[in-house]
Amino acid sequence: MLFVASFDWPDVQVRCIELLREEEIKLSAVLSHVQCLEKANELKLEGNELFKASKWSEALVAYRTGLGHLPRRKRSLKHPADRELSSDDGTEEDHDEAPQHAEQEPPSEVERECAKARAVLHSNIAACLTKLDDNKGVIDASLEDDPHYIKALQRRAAASEKVDSWSSLARAQDDYKLLLELYPAGSPEMARTKRALQILEPRVQAAQKRETDEMIGKLKGLGNSVLGRFGLSTDNFKFEPNGQGGYSMNFVR
Repeated sequence: MLFVASFDWPDVQVRCIELLREEEIKLSAVLSHVQCLEKANELKLEGNELFKASKWSEALVAYRTGLGHLPRRKRSLKHPADRELSSDDGTEEDHDEAPQHAEQEPPSEVERECAKARAVLHSNIAACLTKLDDNKGVIDASLEDDPHYIKALQRRAAASEKVDSWSSLARAQDDYKLLLELYPAGSPEMARTKRALQILEPRVQAAQKRETDEMIGKLKGLGNSVLGRFGLSTDNFKFEPNGQGGYSMNFVR
């Protein structure tokens, strides 16, 4: 017996057109990203020449302009930590609700190249900010596209040391420890980084004590301003170790 399949040709034609359009959109996006990469690379090379000429501000403009030509890093809002971050940090938020166990689509080769280019430009921006003594700006430079980018980690650690606060010195410690894991065996940077960690340890402890003492001093000042209305001060309250890891408070006239 002969079976003849029937087709709804108008529907088939419509579906074919839709598929062609989808492929055209994908191809257009790829070409757009390639053009963005080319323009960003031109500006990076321009910035490199300006940097070599010690024109830090001009190089900074070139690098930031190059970064502006690249597509923003996509961030999914399915993760709570990503929801807490603002949308003006160089990322695009994905507001589409996906199935809870859906696999994330892996980035294309062009998207990976864009991520690498963003990481390099962020690092170069940090280098310019270092020359301009904007250490806090260096610390804020993003490492999200490549958190293991060695040059960026080195620059952030150095900038954190210059800020010299308890939190920034602790961040420098973390960056140096990560660098020790990332350096290839036999790297000459290993010894320098280990030495930097040794020097950093007492600085972290000193900064912690300094900031803790400052905080206690401010709290005592606030307490005295309140207790003074009753003829008392914080000196009337003595804290003694209770032998159980805590303190007991005694009132003294």
